[in-house]
Amino acid sequence: MGEICRKFAAGAAIAVAALLSAGPAEAAGASWVAPPSEQDVAAAVNAAATARAISFAKSNFRQVGHGDPGRITLEHKGIPVYTLNPDFVAAKPGAPAGVLRAIAVTATSATGAKATLRSAPDQAAPSGWSVGNVLSGNDEEKLSARLRPGSVLLNEPQINGWYDLGRDGVVLLQASLPQSPVGEFTPLDSYQQQVHERYADKLPGSEYQRGGGIGFKQAVQQRDTGPAGSLTVGLIVFGSAVVLGGGFLAWRWTRRRINPK
Repeated sequence: MGEICRKFAAGAAIAVAALLSAGPAEAAGASWVAPPSEQDVAAAVNAAATARAISFAKSNFRQVGHGDPGRITLEHKGIPVYTLNPDFVAAKPGAPAGVLRAIAVTATSATGAKATLRSAPDQAAPSGWSVGNVLSGNDEEKLSARLRPGSVLLNEPQINGWYDLGRDGVVLLQASLPQSPVGEFTPLDSYQQQVHERYADKLPGSEYQRGGGIGFKQAVQQRDTGPAGSLTVGLIVFGSAVVLGGGFLAWRWTRRRINPK
């Protein structure tokens, strides 16, 4: 089917452009989005190099290419992945637009195929991080190269939307169900109003959720070694054409996602 359709999120994302080119030491430059510490980025990258994580990557490559992927190489940088913050949707004062979800590391097979390993906080892991899933392609790596200086990469999973997020606003980089023109700058307060209109009535505790809607599903893990937590955001089901398109994309994404058992 050619390039794999991926990342219609169900339980994602960011990277400072300078961070990606120079390494994790510059992560503190985006303190307004609570970045992971240097130690956490290094631990997440190391978690992607474990035998367990590599086996997940090989399973992904076999599923895509139907053959032995050969030797797998990993990038030596981690891309912090943020996702839309329910508190931002709810217009809570001071809430950042994105919260840390994972740190992405690109893997390459011997044939040149790409996959993304996502490391997330895991208190049961020796390093405090482990690979939670592997996705085909390297969207995070490619999109992060398009960020403005000082911006980070934000994922709005309900539309599989990827944004350049800065202090002042967002620029849509790509989306399966775009809600604004790609490349157009949207001030942060306007973006907040947009996501509030789309999702505020579907947050945890809402009548929509109590009535059986999927809504947002939140599972935050706080760690002693840094400010980062992880947030899993579930697909929001719309009573419109968006729901149909979203459901189809989610089905395709789920079929090609490799999860550890």
